[in-house]
Amino acid sequence: MTKGAMTEAGKMKEIVLYMHAGSGNHGCEAIVNSIVRMLSSPVSVLSVNAEEDLGYSLKALCDEGSLEIWQERHFKRYRPVHILYYLYRKITGDRESFIRYRYHKAFEKEKPALAISIGGDNYCYDNMVDDLVLMNKTFNSAGIKTILLGCSVEPDLLKNPAIIADMHRYDTIIARESITYEALGKIGHPRLFLLPDPAFSLAKKEMALPEGFAPANTIGLNLSPLATDNEQEAGITMASYKALIQFIIEKTDMQIALIPHVVWKRNDDRLPLRELYEAFQNTGRIIMIHDADCSELKGYIASLRFFIGARTHATIAAYSSFVPTVVVGYSVKARGIAVDLFGTDENYVIPVQTLGEADDLVKAFSWLWEHESEVKAKLHEIIPGYRERAKEIGGIIENARTQNLLTENDYEQSK
Repeated sequence: MTKGAMTEAGKMKEIVLYMHAGSGNHGCEAIVNSIVRMLSSPVSVLSVNAEEDLGYSLKALCDEGSLEIWQERHFKRYRPVHILYYLYRKITGDRESFIRYRYHKAFEKEKPALAISIGGDNYCYDNMVDDLVLMNKTFNSAGIKTILLGCSVEPDLLKNPAIIADMHRYDTIIARESITYEALGKIGHPRLFLLPDPAFSLAKKEMALPEGFAPANTIGLNLSPLATDNEQEAGITMASYKALIQFIIEKTDMQIALIPHVVWKRNDDRLPLRELYEAFQNTGRIIMIHDADCSELKGYIASLRFFIGARTHATIAAYSSFVPTVVVGYSVKARGIAVDLFGTDENYVIPVQTLGEADDLVKAFSWLWEHESEVKAKLHEIIPGYRERAKEIGGIIENARTQNLLTENDYEQSK
């Protein structure tokens, strides 16, 4: 438990968010921030790092009483405890005990009405699927209704009968892009919705721009270790970014801002961005944006002319601020969001796995630069409605909480 985390009665709120990895990932922070502001009901979030959350924008939501943050609990990392626990689990077959321990506040006497999995892209990662299935089963076993919110799911995963069964345990599923929605539609879930990622509705905070940031004539770059981990040719992602920076310096008068969106020690955007900064700092054309909360980072991103980014929520911040964007993607989520916005992912998404030549990113940016006006016009046409549709998530959650369960058609007719 952390300062500002306890409810008046010391009980879990009726709505609990789980799979929140901490606000050092500003996409995770943006999701919680956005969802809490959509709901009239107070919310609890079970966090991997509650102390980290209180260092960013979620602290203000705690102070105003709309959010409670509860620290997940983990076994201390020493061998006797692990041996005893896994012996117990082998004898009893009780795999769910791990989840009851980890999320202990959700399984006390006063249980929440609703548990919402907010790690929207977690089904894209093989190493997370087993835990996601186990969490869903454990909440269901305790009589707690679950929602899968803002999700992206690789369609091939839905060929697995165990995953199909897992999806049907969720009372409601809200897909954030049409590739996932169409794949889930084939398994016949009764309460399946297609709505934009909640972070499309995140408000930006206007920021004083640092020296070297030219308003409306700066290109923002974001690169993550996760992107480089998915490349097929070692070193090609970094080589592509360096070639792009060299092209911008030689062929344009634009400034370059390097913008981190995840700052975890184990997965820190600042590491590859620092390498880029050090390679080009003597040009006087490149700056490094410091760590900030999700709304502040969106303020910087909204002041850009173009954005090239690997982190999904950094690109969502750009899209929703009418900034023409190329995504250096590595999963279905990037393709699906681009298809919904533009009708195609061609020219808007470069899967990092397909990078083969150092000038691939230069070609992608050149296309965007050439089509700047029409891309910006398209964003101005679609984004206002997209933001409003994202806010509909709150109504669906509140209906699920009060047992007034609606299908997508029912919900459209009720508005």
